[in-house]
Amino acid sequence: MIFVLVLVVPVVEIAAIIAVGKVIGAWPTVALLVLESLLGAWVVRHEGARAWRALTGALHSGQMPSRELADAALVLVGGTLLLTPGFVTDVVGFFFILPFTRPLARGFLEAAVARRLLATMPRRWGGGGGPRGPGGRGGGPDVVEGEVL
Repeated sequence: MIFVLVLVVPVVEIAAIIAVGKVIGAWPTVALLVLESLLGAWVVRHEGARAWRALTGALHSGQMPSRELADAALVLVGGTLLLTPGFVTDVVGFFFILPFTRPLARGFLEAAVARRLLATMPRRWGGGGGPRGPGGRGGGPDVVEGEVL
């Protein structure tokens, strides 16, 4: 999957830059890319500091910082995407970073992590997949009710 993204994203970015350049011209396109980068750097700095304060606050209060960790990860990934020159990665990066769109991105992230965990979790822990398969049968030992592994 990542291999495909590494090949496809640059092609999509170049196509988008060329398309924008044909509509508004070469220099305005370059200026727009620079303006997006400056705005992105400011937003990353502001939201990164906010995410860090929330994370340290949750840790100091003894709470499980799952939401704060997800926000920090989204700000980190969004900032990385904003460092990549191009319009498509900037749109995705801003979606991950902006405080009014980050909850949506967090929801997608939580759903992807839950789906991945449930797919790899053995049946005895409530998942439907894993090395023993969806039916709980396969290469692993059978679990007897009340047995401790």
